[in-house]
Amino acid sequence: MSAPTYPITTPRLVLRPFRADDRTAFAALNADPEVRAFFPGVLSREESDSFAERIEQSFRDRGFGFFAVEVRDGATFVGFCGLSVPSFDPALLPTTGTPVEIGWRLSRAAWGHGYATEAAKAALVFGFETLGLAEIVSFTVPHNVRSRRVMERIGMVHEPEHDFDHPTLPEGHVLRRHVFYRLRAPARP
Repeated sequence: MSAPTYPITTPRLVLRPFRADDRTAFAALNADPEVRAFFPGVLSREESDSFAERIEQSFRDRGFGFFAVEVRDGATFVGFCGLSVPSFDPALLPTTGTPVEIGWRLSRAAWGHGYATEAAKAALVFGFETLGLAEIVSFTVPHNVRSRRVMERIGMVHEPEHDFDHPTLPEGHVLRRHVFYRLRAPARP
């Protein structure tokens, strides 16, 4: 594992740690019902700020987390993408060691440009090459077609035998069932 360096750049994007001036745009993202369609609800400003604080703490504790995503020569904050450790019991996921999940969320104005795929590919490279992870997982509700397409575009494979009911949602909740995807690190020469 090499020492993490930020920001991460791609041809069109910059992935960087959150800044204090991202909080307003982050709150707007988290308050948008369309952006949060596959989550139990929107977040208040206080909940959004608390989420941002947890992201920042993840970088301090683990050296990784969700990066703020900005468009080069464009919007300074269009959402986030990166790696995290799920907040629920990791034993529920079929991984060796602590599971690391890749995730993303972009504002509606950033949809349809391929930014999620571009950012996610960069996050995978960071996870495998910089952090030395053996595998990265992802999961979502079955009808979140946009996210599932991104998972497939970045090379993740759906493992239906490991689909699961999300433990933080009550029995019978429409969003409880989740599909499980995984990508193992490329073989090293």
